Amino acid sequence: MNKGDLIEKVAKDCGMSKASAEKALHSVLGSITAAGAEGDKVTLIGFGTFSANERAAREGRNPQTGKTIQIPAKKVVKFKAGKKLTDAVK
Repeated sequence: MNKGDLIEKVAKDCGMSKASAEKALHSVLGSITAAGAEGDKVTLIGFGTFSANERAAREGRNPQTGKTIQIPAKKVVKFKAGKKLTDAVK
């Protein structure tokens, strides 16, 4: 399922136009993105938790040359699936 399919499904399930469903989806995704950028967690009970974590700097190896390189520290997005989502996928 891609973004267009998701918008279509939301519009059908909620009895709303595709434009309204797209606006709602963009709002939800934008809110999750903004919270992650601020370092906040977003918890959707039963679905899962989105969070931003720090990844430490580390040494890596270039597979073509074998040369050691430095990989800088960065923030990464983490998602932990909730129980209902995990059980539904089993």
